Amino acid sequence: ERMEWGQGQLGLASSPECACGRSHFTCAVSALGECTCIPAQWQCDGDNDCGDHSDEDGCILPTCSPLDFHCDNGKCIRRSWVCDGDNDCEDDSDEQDCPPRECEEDEFPCQNGYCIRSLWHCDGDNDCGDNSDEQCDMRKCSDKEFRCSDGSCIAEHWYCDGDTDCKDGSDEENCPSAVPAPPCNLEEFQCAYGRCILDIYHCDGDDDCGDWSDESDCSSHQPCRSGEFMCDSGLCINAGWRCDGDADCDDQSDERNCTTSMCTAEQFRCHSGRCVRLSWRCDGEDDCADNSDEENCENTGSPQCASDQFLCWNGRCIGQRKLCNGVNDCGDNSDESPQQNCRPRTGEENCNVNNGGCAQKCQMVRGAVQCTCHTGYRLTEDGHTCQDVNECAEEGYCSQGCTNSEGAFQCWCETGYELRPDRRSCKALGPEPVLLFANRIDIRQVLPHRSEYTLLLNNLENAIALDFHHRRELVFWSDVTLDRILRANLNGSNVEEVVSTGLESPGGLAVDWVHDKLYWTDSGTSRIEVANLDGAHRKVLLWQNLEKPRAIALHPMEGTIYWTDWGNTPHHVIERANLDGSHRKAVISQGLPHPFAITVFEDSLYWTDWHTKSINSANKFTGKNQEIIRNKLHFPMDIHTLHPQRQPAGKNRCGDNNGGCTHLCLPSGQNYTCACPTGFRKISSHACAQSLDKFLLFARRMDIRRISFDTEDLSDDVIPLADVRSAVALDWDSRDDHVYWTDVSTDTISRAKWDGTGQEVVVDTSLESPAGLAIDWVTNKLYWTDAGTDRIEVANTDGSMRTVLIWENLDRPRDIVVEPMGGYMYWTDWGASPKIERAGMDASGRQVIISSNLTWPNGLAIDYGSQRLYWADAGMKTIEFAGLDGSKRKVLIGSQLPHPFGLTLYGERIYWTDWQTKSIQSADRLTGLDRETLQENLENLMDIHVFHRRRPPVSTPCAMENGGCSHLCLRSPNPSGFSCTCPTGINLLSDGKTCSPGMNSFLIFARRIDIRMVSLDIPYFADVVVPINITMKNTIAIGVDPQEGKVYWSDSTLHRISRANLDGSQHEDIITTGLQTTDGLAVDAIGRKVYWTDTGTNRIEVGNLDGSMRKVLVWQNLDSPRAIVLYHEMGFMYWTDWGENAKLERSGMDGSDRAVLINNNLGWPNGLTVDKASSQLLWADAHTERIEAADLNGANRHTLVSPVQHPYGLTLLDSYIYWTDWQTRSIHRADKGTGSNVILVRSNLPGLMDMQAVDRAQPLGFNKCGSRNGGCSHLCLPRPSGFSCACPTGIQLKGDGKTCDPSPETYLLFSSRGSIRRISLDTSDHTDVHVPVPELNNVISLDYDSVDGKVYYTDVFLDVIRRADLNGSNMETVIGRGLKTTDGLAVDWVARNLYWTDTGRNTIEASRLDGSCRKVLINNSLDEPRAIAVFPRKGYLFWTDWGHIAKIERANLDGSERKVLINTDLGWPNGLTLDYDTRRIYWVDAHLDRIESADLNGKLRQVLVSHVSHPFALTQQDRWIYWTDWQTKSIQRVDKYSGRNKETVLANVEGLMDIIVVSPQRQTGTNACGVNNGGCTHLCFARASDFVCACPDEPDSRPCSLVPGLVPPAPRATGMSEKSPVLPNTPPTTLHSSTTRTRTSLEEVEGRCSERDARLGLCARSNEAVPAAPGEGLHISYAIGGLLSILLILVVIAALMLYRHKKSKFTDPGMGNLTYSNPSYRTSTQEVKIEAIPKPAMYNQLCYKKEGGPDHNYTKEKIKIVEGICLLSGDDAEWDDLKQLRSSRGGLLRDHVCMKTDTVSIQASSGSLDDTETEQLLQEEQSECSSVHTAATPERRGSLPDTGWKHERKLSSESQV
Repeated sequence: ERMEWGQGQLGLASSPECACGRSHFTCAVSALGECTCIPAQWQCDGDNDCGDHSDEDGCILPTCSPLDFHCDNGKCIRRSWVCDGDNDCEDDSDEQDCPPRECEEDEFPCQNGYCIRSLWHCDGDNDCGDNSDEQCDMRKCSDKEFRCSDGSCIAEHWYCDGDTDCKDGSDEENCPSAVPAPPCNLEEFQCAYGRCILDIYHCDGDDDCGDWSDESDCSSHQPCRSGEFMCDSGLCINAGWRCDGDADCDDQSDERNCTTSMCTAEQFRCHSGRCVRLSWRCDGEDDCADNSDEENCENTGSPQCASDQFLCWNGRCIGQRKLCNGVNDCGDNSDESPQQNCRPRTGEENCNVNNGGCAQKCQMVRGAVQCTCHTGYRLTEDGHTCQDVNECAEEGYCSQGCTNSEGAFQCWCETGYELRPDRRSCKALGPEPVLLFANRIDIRQVLPHRSEYTLLLNNLENAIALDFHHRRELVFWSDVTLDRILRANLNGSNVEEVVSTGLESPGGLAVDWVHDKLYWTDSGTSRIEVANLDGAHRKVLLWQNLEKPRAIALHPMEGTIYWTDWGNTPHHVIERANLDGSHRKAVISQGLPHPFAITVFEDSLYWTDWHTKSINSANKFTGKNQEIIRNKLHFPMDIHTLHPQRQPAGKNRCGDNNGGCTHLCLPSGQNYTCACPTGFRKISSHACAQSLDKFLLFARRMDIRRISFDTEDLSDDVIPLADVRSAVALDWDSRDDHVYWTDVSTDTISRAKWDGTGQEVVVDTSLESPAGLAIDWVTNKLYWTDAGTDRIEVANTDGSMRTVLIWENLDRPRDIVVEPMGGYMYWTDWGASPKIERAGMDASGRQVIISSNLTWPNGLAIDYGSQRLYWADAGMKTIEFAGLDGSKRKVLIGSQLPHPFGLTLYGERIYWTDWQTKSIQSADRLTGLDRETLQENLENLMDIHVFHRRRPPVSTPCAMENGGCSHLCLRSPNPSGFSCTCPTGINLLSDGKTCSPGMNSFLIFARRIDIRMVSLDIPYFADVVVPINITMKNTIAIGVDPQEGKVYWSDSTLHRISRANLDGSQHEDIITTGLQTTDGLAVDAIGRKVYWTDTGTNRIEVGNLDGSMRKVLVWQNLDSPRAIVLYHEMGFMYWTDWGENAKLERSGMDGSDRAVLINNNLGWPNGLTVDKASSQLLWADAHTERIEAADLNGANRHTLVSPVQHPYGLTLLDSYIYWTDWQTRSIHRADKGTGSNVILVRSNLPGLMDMQAVDRAQPLGFNKCGSRNGGCSHLCLPRPSGFSCACPTGIQLKGDGKTCDPSPETYLLFSSRGSIRRISLDTSDHTDVHVPVPELNNVISLDYDSVDGKVYYTDVFLDVIRRADLNGSNMETVIGRGLKTTDGLAVDWVARNLYWTDTGRNTIEASRLDGSCRKVLINNSLDEPRAIAVFPRKGYLFWTDWGHIAKIERANLDGSERKVLINTDLGWPNGLTLDYDTRRIYWVDAHLDRIESADLNGKLRQVLVSHVSHPFALTQQDRWIYWTDWQTKSIQRVDKYSGRNKETVLANVEGLMDIIVVSPQRQTGTNACGVNNGGCTHLCFARASDFVCACPDEPDSRPCSLVPGLVPPAPRATGMSEKSPVLPNTPPTTLHSSTTRTRTSLEEVEGRCSERDARLGLCARSNEAVPAAPGEGLHISYAIGGLLSILLILVVIAALMLYRHKKSKFTDPGMGNLTYSNPSYRTSTQEVKIEAIPKPAMYNQLCYKKEGGPDHNYTKEKIKIVEGICLLSGDDAEWDDLKQLRSSRGGLLRDHVCMKTDTVSIQASSGSLDDTETEQLLQEEQSECSSVHTAATPERRGSLPDTGWKHERKLSSESQV
């Protein structure tokens, strides 16, 4: 019978349908395809017999009481619950067909009848339940966003960046062809997807790229730690995960080659090898992913029954109600008595009697009473009574709060949340939630309900853990590549480090937002730590029984912290503790898988998944409704919901005053405890100690740590030090709290206070592998061993007075200890024959004390009390001790010591570090027993010491006045107790106390960034840095003056030659100008000169030792001169030249008698030296790899040493030659005669350059010039036949052959931005010499006054005109205000006036030479005035104007009788000069590229040179025209008559500007102003036929007269306005160009004035210049005035019409963009840039237009470009204002953009508009491109589109009236 209605298992494949017998009911097919049959009468009996309720679905049972409502699913609910808006039936049948509920005003009506808050409409959340509140328009993306096809918005720069950022991938569609990823620089590695990471992260075992591409193809992976398995990709995972069926490696390599199952007893092994929980077997779900956990399930014993079913003994499931119903429903009677404790049945039971004994509902089933209960109650085990169901006890009924009541329950929400319409779930109030997640290389935000996606921080290395502080708007994250914790503002600004030391793998981070604390886990150090939000007061909170703590979460209100640990032993636990670390307990201790990070918001759970690289969400109670929020992420790590409700306010238990704690206040339960930073002890309940008394100090390569002995926890704390790369040896000095350490990567010894402050490098030179360190705390000395140089050295504790103590018979010395009481030092040596030695602390009495049974003796320690020496031997694996003399040797510990390294003693204990066990251990120092481990799992353990404050004091003679020693006083064994010694390389004098002043015999060499010496006085070679207190960049050549003890060197990056004393003092630069690459340098100590070669300028020069009287000796036929040596006694200098034809040359030391000695078989002759003893010349050639020698004339050439790899510097002393070698980075020595016996002097010296050997004891030799400088006034230079007198560069020797002039007679002066230089025309070398004028920034224009011998110049950076003497002295500012851009400058040497053009203000001004009496001469009809020249004899002033219409003009020196000389066929007339002899003007045209000339009237014009590149300025001397050229960066000259014989005078000069000639012939002639200033009080201006006196624009204290010789009385204070009204200095209102002058009429004179006065000109306006010749009579002035006025009006009208006509011809409607411009030199860089940019015709900007109208009257299209100086506007707002013009003025200024390249561009298309109108527009906009004087002048026109729009405006200036 059981077979018939039992569970029939039909084959899965046969049919999904199930068929049962006639009298049976067929249950629904189960998930596994199983069929279940039950008796037909069990259907609709209210009992779950099928297990899935399918036998009860759809039954209409009369089981509900009249007071209840019967749901469609058979459930009974209270009638009062119908239509209450709550889905009580759970199928919503109680809410169907209800009258619609009225929603309130602030509510939104859902389509299903619910009402929700209006705020929730369109917030991305389905609040209605039917999504009717989210039928919204797509939001607009901002202009900085890209819209994806699905409507979501992403950051604009993510479009086509190779990353899929839109969910639908639309941001990566239709992209331009792949842009190659920017290449990484040399120090970076490129990941597979293009990102650059630091190269040091390549193959370091960490996935820094995020896709493991930096760890693939690594031959030598960093091994994983113990307990870890290394994936093929290099990732380290927990060893327990190997072959657990889960692919934990990203390449699945942990699941390959798995033989046996590694599943535990509680796990089931899938076919794939994966392990799943045993309880998941046959649960109907495919947990294995290959369905193997669901196969063959009928044999698995008992099936799982539903919760309301009863499990029969035979494995059958029946409905719970069939229990004890008197029927054998199970078939084996296990549901009835006696197996079940059933009540005896009486036959009389009936529902009508006493309700059948039921407490609530009663029904008769097959003649038996069956009791049931109302909704909200369940039947108790007695089958009659009912008890209340506590819905609140069941997960998921309510989202947050739940209150149970009899038969019912009610949900509620926490503050900040509101119940949704379903009355069960809660919704957060406030802003939309944001998911914040770390993506390794960046931190991003995503809105989960829409696909908005933004970047918060990028360019991170490896961001893993993340948390935020909402109130303070901070985000914190940990970076496991940098091993740091950082923070930033939530807007991404202000990134700063919080914790930067002592982290290894900070995988978890949590912010306590109530108490403002930061907690983190570190799976590398196995700790949980806490600190303030800024990282201060850091404390280890939990450290015991932690393996790999990872995730961490806080509940500040409850005061609890939760964390996960995924170590091996507990295997994935979740634990909790109070926030102060107390009350720790496990929460979950088994069965945790490992997704990475998880966060909760409302009813959703969000998590990141490594394998799918996605963020997912699901319902937090059921796990259903899974969806992917974002995928295709880089590498999603930690995730958090950013929302104020995630950090609700709570009570701060610490209050306002930090709970009264001195350091940390941590919550604990409902109270708080005060805590101290790691290692600091508590001295009261609230206070911590301020310092540490004793602590264990140990080095770990990358850091130095301490373990405090003041507290119990023994946690190690990293001392915050910078740039520790490979710390090995340690020691300490408690007197000043210093800790000392050596670093074998940086090869330095450093020190700092024990808390990390005051860090400094003590020794940083000539160290190779400093492995041992010891402090002598008695005499304050530092002792160290160096296993690279095999030396023991000592110095003061600050690194000064360093000296080598022991340098012989050392073979890899390791540790060193000192014992100042006895005066001994001890060290271990683990070379070929390992030993332990001792010697006095002054190196005396050296002896081996242990030499047998040693392999690798490492750590040493002395027990000062028992006089014992302890050592650890890593080869013998022992710790031993002996007496201090090596006797009574005994093994202390001989077992379980795999590799001891550091060793120290403190108290009764001995402590040591062990490399192999990676631990610090201790034991009893006498017995070796009682072993303890202080710390384990510490990689790279090195030296160890205990810092304490009780070192024994020792009295020593060194304490009294340094023992009488001049330098070092060292402790030594008794009886002497001390001895004196000297710094390295210096010998002690015979008194045994004093050191000699310095080295006598030494090598000195340059090493690019420093200069070092190797003493040859002592028996070992040690290099000592010359302590010069400057930064060297590229020191190459070096020379020594043994007489004064000075070293000279050249730096080719700083372009200077400097000198200093050999002790580093008195540093000074002697040559700072005119150097490029000074490769060779030689000091003539006898003749007191310095010689040098310059490969950049190809010159050999000489100067005095202080750099004065510099002279070029050789400048022709040099290619790349390098080494230079002198032989003063013979008068010769020798040099090598490694140019195209390498050669070795010789000449006299004055440059005479030059001869090539050797020019074959040379490649790169670098080093050169002369052997005076054997008259040999020796050189080193890096190309032929030889050192060769020859006689001094080049004969008898032979090879000395071959091969040498890459020799550079070569020198010689006594019988040895020494050379530096780039390839071996070493200094070598050999015998000078044979080249044999080659030895290594010093190695490991990168950057070696020149070297000199010096013996200061050798006599210098006889000076050929004798005592009186050979009678020479300047230079006396030796030559083979004696000597010759010479003058500095450019100056000729006088006829007496002895004396020189102070300066050349005729020379060029030119400016190049930052310098003014001269080139002598007296000598043929044309070498430029800098004029040493201080403070030059951007010098443009120059002129010279031959009377006072002063140079005048304009500096447009400072906007000044200055003057100085030619020796650079007496620099003064002549004009310091009111200048914009002074392009041109001219000195009137006769009248002593100064003229200048100002293209910024469009004026020509004049003043006296001292800057007084300043007056504007011309300020109208000037567009871009540039060059200016004066002709005092003729009274003429000339200037060029390269403005809109280029022209060259002339006027009298007072600005009168102005006349345009040339205005046709001009482009950019830049430079202008006068030939006073032939009376012609010359100018350069930088646009038409030619040099032209004309006579003084502009006639007889001729082109001199028709092709020059970009000339700027020119000058004339004799038969030559000289000019500067921007493009060729050179000064050139041609014959002024023929234009032929073009020569380059000087090449390769950046920023060339003005050029003038200084010559006695140039400034000649005189005029009327030349004597007594013409009798004028202020200004005297010569004119063609007369002269005038003039007054300054601003009156000074002196009364001014316009009559020569008349000095007027001082004016009364009030009379000024009456007698001489000072009118504004605007020009006359008439529109002619001042060629005719209006004479002053009576109307213009205020006050009474006689005819005679007027005739004499005494009534004139004070600031008009008045001619000195008598004027016309007054009686005809009216008539003349009237006639002139009429004539003038006619002339103006005609001129205007003509001008308009001409204008329209020039306008080109289709003006395009131009390709070339005359550059502005107002740039901040020192380079002239010739660039192509569009520029406008207004103000002084770079502007241009193509000219050439319909009649094509120009043969070639002439591009007219204005060359301007745009003043740098500092105000960006002004530029932005000008940009607005385009929009505000319609089409008028169509393409008007004010560009920040200091240009305004107006591209005109047609028509014409006055510049005045344009300016008016700009003024109306109140904006200007640059602060330019915008006086509107009708003459200045720009070509602009004529829109027909007339701008009504008031006339604003007198000139417009």
